[in-house]
Parts: sequence; C-alpha cells; structure tokens
Amino acid sequence: MRAPSPRLVAALAVSAGVALLPLARTWGLQWGATEAELDAPLPGDDIVPAPGLVATRGITIDAPAEQVWPWLVQLGQGRGGFYSYDWLENLVGLGIHSAQRIEPRWQELAPGDEVHLARSAALAVTVLDPPHALVLTAPDATFSWAFTLQPGRFRTTRLVVRERYATPQWWAAPVNEVVGAVSTVMSRRMLIGIRQRAQAAAH
Repeated sequence: MRAPSPRLVAALAVSAGVALLPLARTWGLQWGATEAELDAPLPGDDIVPAPGLVATRGITIDAPAEQVWPWLVQLGQGRGGFYSYDWLENLVGLGIHSAQRIEPRWQELAPGDEVHLARSAALAVTVLDPPHALVLTAPDATFSWAFTLQPGRFRTTRLVVRERYATPQWWAAPVNEVVGAVSTVMSRRMLIGIRQRAQAAAH
C-alpha cells in the first residue's frame, strides 16, 4: 500500500484545522465559564444590548471576594496593569507593568473615572459596586467589559468576566473575530494572574 503523498497529508491537515476552528473559537470565548454563567445576565449587559460578539469567561479563586476586589480596582495602564502577558502588550508599546501587590494609591476609583488600556485609549467606569461588580465601557458604547465576583463555597469566589462587542459594519466584522481571538489568549492569562495574586495574598 502506497503512503499518502505529502500534498494529500497537507490538505487533510488544513481541512481538519478548518473544521476545528469553530470549536476552538467557542472554547476561547467561553473559557472557564459554566452554562449558568453563560446564560446569566450580568451588570453592564444593557450597555451593548445587541452585541455582535460576546465572550464570557470564569475562574474560581480560593479567597473571599473582599480580597479579590482590590486587584480589580487597580486595573489599567499606568496603574496595576492587567496581570496578563506584559511582554506581549509591551511589544506594541502599551507600557503595561502588572503589579504584584495591592497599592493603596490605586484603590480610589469612582464612576466616570478612566481606566487606560494604553496612553491614548481609555474605558470609563460605568458600574462600580464593591466587592461585586466593575464595568468598563468604551466612550461610544460599542464595547463593555464586566468583572463580577460571586461568592462560592468555603470562602471561594467566582470571577466572571464578560466582554460585549457591538455589531460592526459588515466590512469590520473580521476585526471583531481577531480581537476576540487575541482576547482569549490575554484574558485567560489575566484571570489566572488575578487568581495567583489573590490567593498568594490571602494565604
């Protein structure tokens, strides 16, 4: 029996990759979230009422919400960073430096304050409900980023993060998909980074 040609092997590999793309996309947009969390309404959902793309991700943290909340409050460029891959963010000049401890100078946050993604890009605080919910919104209300803390068993906390992207013009739809893919990588690391920091501080 003849071995399959390299061309056939390559074609099969490409076909398999294309077939798996929808599964990988769904996994990335729903990483760590339960079915109940995917279906549950969260603070800030009304800001982008008919989104073209939604990502809901979650993680369990072995610390009470009161000890996780300070890490969320100091999010931002020029503040506590995003607890993700700083080196990737800084490759494009974002100047992100994720904090390893809670800094009192970054604990003051109020509705209407800006949280910078970069020096020239910021989201506004639209919901601030300590220690339950923090929602950041783009100036044109085309994007919302909700961080919610829900108490679990044995003084654990579920951190559920939801991104909602407004439906773009047809020609810009692929941009949302690229942003969603990048968000999968960075947000997953951010959730793990918050968990590591909060648990280390709590214990």
